[in-house]
Parts: sequence; C-alpha cells; structure tokens
Amino acid sequence: MADALNVISTSLLRNLSDKLYEKRKNAALEIEGIVRQLAAAGDHDKITAVINLLTTEFTYSPQANHRKGGLIGLAAATVGLSTEAAQHLEQIVPPVLNSFSDQDSRVRYYACEALYNIAKVVRGDFIIFFNQIFDALCKLSADSDANVQSAAHLLDRLVKDIVTESDQFSIEEFIPLLRERMNVLNPFVRQFLVGWITVLDSVPDIDMLGFLPDFLDGLFNMLSDSSHEIRQQADSALSEFLQEIKNSPSVDYGRMAEILVQRADSPDEFTRLTAITWINEFVKLGGDQLVPYYADILGAILPCISDKEEKIRVVARETNEELRAIKADPAEGFDVEAILSIARRQLSSEWEATRIEALQWISTLLNRHRPEVLCYLNDIFDTLLKALSDKSDEVVLLVLEIHACIAKDQLHFRQLVVFLVHNFRVDNTLLEKRGALIIRRLCVLLDAERVYRELSMILEGEADLDFASTMVQALNLILLTSSELAGLRDLLKQSLTNATGKDLFVSLYASWCHSPMAIISLCLLAQAYQHASAVIRSLGEEDINVKFLVQLDKLIRLLETPIFAYLRLQLLDPGRYTWLLKVLYGLLMLLPQQSAAFKILRTRLKTVPPYSFSGEQIRRTSSGTPYSQRLQHMPSGSQIMVDGDLGQDSSGSLHNGINFAARLQQFEQMQRQHRLHAKLQSQKHRNNPTSSKEQQKSEEQPSASDISRPPSRTSRRGPGQLQL
Repeated sequence: MADALNVISTSLLRNLSDKLYEKRKNAALEIEGIVRQLAAAGDHDKITAVINLLTTEFTYSPQANHRKGGLIGLAAATVGLSTEAAQHLEQIVPPVLNSFSDQDSRVRYYACEALYNIAKVVRGDFIIFFNQIFDALCKLSADSDANVQSAAHLLDRLVKDIVTESDQFSIEEFIPLLRERMNVLNPFVRQFLVGWITVLDSVPDIDMLGFLPDFLDGLFNMLSDSSHEIRQQADSALSEFLQEIKNSPSVDYGRMAEILVQRADSPDEFTRLTAITWINEFVKLGGDQLVPYYADILGAILPCISDKEEKIRVVARETNEELRAIKADPAEGFDVEAILSIARRQLSSEWEATRIEALQWISTLLNRHRPEVLCYLNDIFDTLLKALSDKSDEVVLLVLEIHACIAKDQLHFRQLVVFLVHNFRVDNTLLEKRGALIIRRLCVLLDAERVYRELSMILEGEADLDFASTMVQALNLILLTSSELAGLRDLLKQSLTNATGKDLFVSLYASWCHSPMAIISLCLLAQAYQHASAVIRSLGEEDINVKFLVQLDKLIRLLETPIFAYLRLQLLDPGRYTWLLKVLYGLLMLLPQQSAAFKILRTRLKTVPPYSFSGEQIRRTSSGTPYSQRLQHMPSGSQIMVDGDLGQDSSGSLHNGINFAARLQQFEQMQRQHRLHAKLQSQKHRNNPTSSKEQQKSEEQPSASDISRPPSRTSRRGPGQLQL
C-alpha cells in the first residue's frame, strides 16, 4: 500500500472516486501513464502494489463511485502494462468479474467496459478465465438493465473473436458449464447459448460434434420456445449438426438416440417432427451402433405413425420401414424380448395405424426369430387374444395371421384354440361380433378341417352347456354359409362313401350333439337322411322351444341357398330319396303354420314331382320298413346309393362304418343332459324370483310370433358377425 501511495498522489485517488465520469476518466489516464513508466522501468512490485490499491480500496469499496473508479483504474493499468499485462491478470480480472454481480447497474456496466478494454489488450492470454467470463456473460445477457445488456453483447462479440483465434481454448473444460446452462428457460440466455454453440462449431479445431450428446437435449428444448427467433436459431444449429453427422465417419449415435426417443414424445409438434427426422437419419446411418436401441427407437416411432401432423406420419412410416428392413441378429445384441414388449404395449394404442404396425412387427419377428419369440409367447399371448376384440377388422385379421403363424406347431395350435374358446365363453360379444370372422380366417390360415376337429374335441367336453350349444350353433352356421369352408362341406357330403369324410362326420357329431338343429344340419350335409329323420323323431316336447324354432327358421332359409342346391335337386327323384322327403316333412310339422319358414318349406315340397314313386313306396317308407328290405326289390344294375344311405347291415344301424344307432344314443344322452340343466336353471329361477326377472329382462328371447316374420334388413350383422 505504501509503495502505491508513493507513486499515486492523494488528489489522483480523490478524482478516481469522484462522482463525475470526466474526473474519473482523467484519473485513469494518469494511472495508465504511471503504470507504463513502472513497466518500462521493470518495477513490477510497485505495479502489483498499485493494482492491490485499486482492488481493495476501490473495487471492493461500499461506495459505488469508488467501485466505478476502481474498475476504470484496473482497465487503465492493463493498458499501461500493454504486452506485460499477462503476468498481472490474476490480480486484475477477478475483481472485475466480481463486479458483474454488483447491485448497482452502473457498476455492472463499467465492469463490462473494463473487461472489454482488458480483453482488447491481453487477447488470448485471458482464455484461462474463459469459464468464469462465460458464466458472467451468461448472467448479464439476461440483465434487467438494457444498457448493461448492450455492453455485455459488445464484450461477448469480442470474447468470441478471441476464442475463435486462440489455440489455448479447452472445449473439454467448457462443455460441463455449457451442459449445466442448457436447461435455462430465459430467452436471452437461450439466445446467448445458441450463439456460442454456433460459433464454437464453426471453429475447425474445436470438435463440437463429439460433445453434441451433452447439449443436444437443451437444443431440442429450445425448439418449443415461445420466441420464433430462438426456435429458428435452435433449428438452424440442429440442422447444421445433422449435416455434420451425415458427413462424419465417427458419431456416438447411442447416447443421442436416447435423447431423440424422449423428444419424439414431445407435446410440441415441431419438436416431434425434428426428433423423428433425426431418428430417420440415424436409422439409415447408425448401423450396428443402434442395435441395442432398436426397441426404444421403435417405441418412439410407432405412436408417431398415427400423429395428427401428416409430415410426422410420413417420416415415421418411412423410418419404421427402414428399421424393419434391417436384419439384426440376437447374437449381435438385437433384443427380441424388448421389441416384443414395445409391440405388445402399442397394441393398446387408441390409434388403429399404430396397432397395425405393432402387429406387423410381431409378425416380422415370428418369421425371422421364431424360436426366440416362442420363448416369450406367454408375455404376449393374452394381449394377442384380447386384440381379437379390436374394433378394426384389419387389426383382427392381422392378429389371426400371427396366431396362425404361432399355431403351426401342434402344441401352440391346441393352446390357441383352447384360449379362443375360453375367450368366446367369457365374452359373448366377441363370439357374436367377431366369431364368424375369426373362425373363417383361421380356417383359411390353418386348414378348416384341422380347426373344426379341434373345436369339436374341446366343445364335446364343455361343462357350460349353454355356451356349448351357442358355440356349436355358431360353428354350424359358419360351416353352412362360408365360402372358405366349401371344401369342408364337400368332404362331409362324402361321409357315407369316403373314409376321411366319415371320420370328420363322427368327429363333429360328438360336439354337434349340443344342438339338435346343428345335428340335423350336419346330417343333411352328410346326406345321412335316414339318421336325420331318426333325430327329428327323437325330439321331445322340451327340445322344441323358441330357440329351437329360431334355429329351424334359419335352416329352412339356408335350404334355399346354393349351398343346398344338391339337396333340392335330389327332390327330383323322390322315389330314391324318400328319407329326405321324410326329413323335410318332419321339419315342416315342427314349424308353426303361420311362420314364413313353414310357407317357404311347404312351397318347396309342393314342387316335388309325384310321378317317380308309387303309393306303395310311400306306404313302405312311412310304415318304417327297413331300408335294406327295399333294396332287395331294386332292379339289378341299380345304384347302391339310395337316399344317402350306404352299406346298411342287417340291423339297419351301420353305414360305411358309421354306427348310427350309437350316434343316436349319443345325441339322446346329450339332450338329456341339456334338459336336466334347463330344469335346474328353472328351479333356481323359481327359488330366486328377483334374479329370474332380471335375467328375463337382460335375456329377452324372441316370441313364437317373431319366428313367423322374415329377418329384418335393419337387423343384419356386419361382415364376420353372427346372428345367433
């Protein structure tokens, strides 16, 4: 202090703290001259003493004018030192930086001015203080005083110029500071940060791309800023970096992929579009680096496929196709389980397009990595089954294709059909609305005979008799009406002449016993007319209820369709197909006379030509004469197949190996179970009249008068739906 006072007069010190700027400026010029003389003399001790005096007595003074004088004095001393200023920067710069946070805006302004003058003198030598200067400028860029902001901008431009031409700047030391500041929301600070990122990226010797993961998230944050200018600057910076990535041979895609995945879910449309665009480029460029991140990337892409913005949807679809085209191997880190998990999660998406693409991924994985997918089958199977209830037909069809692919193995085939029947049991709506679509599609994908045999085997032992009856009626209706099951119908028509047809008939018969009308329909398909007549005769009063009549009404209408054209043509030869006539007359007798079905069938029977059989034949048929006896009276050379019955034994029960007597017994036994079940249900309802009324209300059944009316056009179901 004493050394400083020896070279600086008291009046000079007084002027340095004067409230008038001109006096302070003149005093600073005197200090500049004094320091220059001391520097020329090499007396750095006294220079140090002068700087200490300016620091302790002025820059840290409680008086604002003293602080202003101290700042202008330090700048003047630096100018006086000129080329020798570097060795005193440790004393000069810290007090100036400290003044940037001064409460007085004028002091902050003079601090900017002082550091500007110091920087002009020392240039690259003050790089050692860069982080502290950057931190101070970051705060000043958002200063409440416009003059301070303006001064800070001038200083900022000078510092940028110095950094770009310096070879001492350390990007490694700067990045942590930048990363820390990137999440600031102040628009002035954001502009300041983007400006520095852009400047540093333009310096060839500074590798900003290598540190991009450290501040990429912050740049994406700025894309949703309320200021158009900031959004534009951030977008420009990101576009430049993306171009550099395309041209760079070495990029850390992994860390950035994690950031992009999060940003693809941003509520801001522009941010989502930018993120999905980056992901698109990464998928094209990343190669093996991105294999561990495929699941996360897929999780970001699938929701964007259904984005409300068309540009995002287009890029997302393109990215999805690019990703699916890459054939990665689990041995290379491709996580099949993770991809399946993402696809399963997206199956619950509210958007159809996303659900469809999720199913496409499951299908792709099944085709490429079947063993791995089957290992995780339990994790996705329930979700796939629930997807069968999806409101979209396209989704349901895709689900069925996946199920069919899984069910190529017998074990999984059995599991699929069991689960399917279970779902139909617990969800009547699924059976009603999707039953036909599901069954028909599975028959195409997995072979109709195989599907029907398996369903029949499961339903044969079904404990829920009401469900079994409903399910069998549904399957029977599908069998009788679906073009996809034409081959199965043709096979059943050969039941009495073909071993495979016989085996199928017997296989279906066991479960079709749950529904009398289904059994009658099956016999009509198999041309087992004599057995169909026996089934009709075995029906009791309890069997002929409203449900039965509704099913009978449907069958009569089906008899008029092309599917039963062969049966109608057989009526041209009533002498040969007398049992068919008995079946049809038997059905006619069961119908209410005022019903539309009665009129349809009676009209059809009136068209049967009477000339081809005699009264004697009718008498024998009606009297129940064994058919084998009538065969004895046939002229030699006649066809064996008469009325659909072949190879009857002396007891009249065996036809081509089918024991119809045993089948009839099987049917009657099943119907006894249904009658007993109905009685128990009726007793339960009588014992609990409240629940009985509720059930009657919830299960409104058609009245007998309803059966006499033809089905209303307005009540038709949509594609793939059943009217049970």
